[in-house]
Amino acid sequence: MSKPVGAVRDRRPTNVTLPVELVAEAKALNINVSQACESGLARSVTEARRARWLEDNKDAIEDYNDMIERNGLPLDEFRQF
Repeated sequence: MSKPVGAVRDRRPTNVTLPVELVAEAKALNINVSQACESGLARSVTEARRARWLEDNKDAIEDYNDMIERNGLPLDEFRQF
């Protein structure tokens, strides 16, 4: 039987060391520390993937930009703005 949309995904318990004051303030503000850590980690993973993709494709991006610089945009003659 498949899990319904929004169901809890597979999880792995992980130990994270955080500053005591930060955890205390988060709890005082009713912030779910696990969810906040997951959100921050997801953001970091997304940023790292983006940076890696840009690095992996750096040469192709530079070649494309050089081509546009030399020849202009493809189909530019048909633009109406």
